[in-house]
This record gives sequence, C-alpha cells and structure tokens, in this order.
Amino acid sequence: MRVAIVHDYLVDTGGAERVVIALHALYPDAPIFTSVLDARTTFTAFRTMDVRTSFLQRLPVRKSNYKFLLPFFPLAFESFDFSEYDVVLSSASAFAKGVVTAPETLHVCYCHTPARFVWRYHEYIAQEQLGRVARLVIALIVHRLREWDYAAAQRVDFFIANSRVTARRIAKNYRREAVVIYPPIAVENFAPRDEIGDYYLVVSRLAPYKRIDIAVQAFNRLRLPLKIVGAGVDAARLRKMAADNIEFLGHVPQEQLAELYARCRAVIFPGVEDFGIVPLEANAAGRPVIAFARGGALETIVAGKTGVFFHAQTPDALAEVVAATDVTRFDARVLRAHAEQFSQPRFHSQIARFIEDKWRAVRMENDQR
Repeated sequence: MRVAIVHDYLVDTGGAERVVIALHALYPDAPIFTSVLDARTTFTAFRTMDVRTSFLQRLPVRKSNYKFLLPFFPLAFESFDFSEYDVVLSSASAFAKGVVTAPETLHVCYCHTPARFVWRYHEYIAQEQLGRVARLVIALIVHRLREWDYAAAQRVDFFIANSRVTARRIAKNYRREAVVIYPPIAVENFAPRDEIGDYYLVVSRLAPYKRIDIAVQAFNRLRLPLKIVGAGVDAARLRKMAADNIEFLGHVPQEQLAELYARCRAVIFPGVEDFGIVPLEANAAGRPVIAFARGGALETIVAGKTGVFFHAQTPDALAEVVAATDVTRFDARVLRAHAEQFSQPRFHSQIARFIEDKWRAVRMENDQR
C-alpha cells in the first residue's frame, strides 16, 4: 500500500504538526506533501523526512507572511500529482483536503477543524490581530474560498475528525459524516513528581483566540504565581497587561516543559479548542486542569477527577474557581491513567485499522469494475 501524507503548511509547532509526525511514524516511507515549509519555525523532526513542497516554496515565504498567499493555496494543492499512490492521507484545517486524486485512490482526511477564516470568518477577524492588508485580502476572497473549501471537501472519500466538536462542524459545513479518532499524546514524555511547586501554568501559542488574557487578568487579581509557556503575536500585549507575579518563559525544551507540568499546582486552559492536547499532557504529568467548559475540553477532562471547569469565559469566573479548587485532592495515578487512553499506540492502531478497512473495500470495488 503506497501512502502519501499531505498537510496544509509546515510553519508551526502545534498539535496539527504533531499529528503529522505521528502519521509519519505509522507510515515512515510516506512522503509529506505541503504548500510551504519554514524549517526554522516548525519541528526539527521534519528535517529528516521526505517533505515535498509546492511552487509556493520558491517565493519569499516565512511564517510571518504565508497567509498573504491565501488565494494561491488551492492551486498549490491541486498541482500535486498522486498518481503513483494507493492512499492519500491528508491532515487538514484548511487546504490539504483539496488535493485531486484518481478514482481508484483512497483519500482519507484527518480534519482538525473546517477552516476558521472561512467558516467562522467574523469570529476569526475579531480575535486575530491581523493587519489592515491581511484583513482586506481575506475579506475580498473569503466567499470564493468558502465555495472552493466546500467543493474540496466533496473530493474526500472518508473524514476522520479529531473530536466530536470537529465532527459536528464537518457535518454542518461540508454535509459529510466523520468518525472520531482523538489525536495522540506522547505520554512517555511526561511523568508525575512527588513534590509540586507554588505556581500555576499556561502552555499555549500566544494568539488572541487562545484567550490567555483571561488567565493574565485573573492572576493579576489573585496575585498567585503564574508561568506562561509559549510565544506568538499576542505576546507583547499580554506582557504589558501582566503583573509581576506572572512570568513569560517563551518556548522551552521538552525536558523543561515536562518538569514545569509535573511541578505546577494546576494547568490553566482558558480558550476554546477543537480538541486540546495540553490538558492531557498535564494529566500525563500527574496534574489537574482548570478549563473553560466548552469545546474539546468537555471531551478530554472528567470534572472532579482530572480537572474542574469554569463556566463563563471571564477573569472573575476563572479566579473564583482557582481560589476554590483544592488541587491536592487529585490523584496523580488517576490523572496519568486517564491520559494513557490517548497514547500514540492507541492512535496508530485506530488509524491503521481504519485505513486498512477502507483500502480493502476500495480494492474490492475496483476489482468488480
């Protein structure tokens, strides 16, 4: 079975890119097709893989400006040739699902979410700190991109969603059904510790829609130590509003991140994610999560056992729950066992079984023609 992996763009170090690495571990001979690659800002693991970029790579593309190429991404993915592959496995939150494959080729899309800038346009514009030119570009082309995105979704043979939240959006936006297979957590990278510190922890890309500002404002009032791991376009604004009890650490090595997780009192998760890997990494390190009760957190956090929820996305609501939560009552063994349900071997087993079943059905159908 000749497999090709396709991903939107390799310019970040987020959950979607981790999924691509996990898919490549399952299919190590599969090349990875993508529109653009910025090796300086994505995971170093991609440097040893067979990554094949589109014609857009020849342009002066960087992480800071690749969104200006939005009108050209559909053409970039439609230009790839997959005639020598039996299975195309796309990892998409935007354009990768739009590849063109032959009738006898199986195309399975692992969908992280339907594109936010297309299907949740007003929310996206309100939350992202985009410049005037970027906002104008998106406003001018969003209608055409929405039409293309819907048409592209019909090219996919089968959808896999990363959560029930995403599956509902796929049904709403694309009128397609999706099976849910949760992303993998590298539980082996984390371990509980006997002693914890006095600080709370945020681990996130610092983007406006992540709502880290809620955590900053809440801890300004609580005057409790808060450490924030991550970087992004919202960093300057958050630093400006933060009191001196809040520490920004930027990107940290994996070993340091694992230690920060294991020693914190609890992890704060104030945004709405389609899935959200951070709460499960916290649990793998034996620590509970205090999360906003919406989105993928409702699927990965067991209230009272692996974390607690706050129900209004406001600093006051978060501060109240932090102050009222006794983090010492959570059992690290229970937290760890919960995270192990989302391990990479489980992910590999479910993906492989799904692909093999669908490929077997496609072969039978082709043989009958």
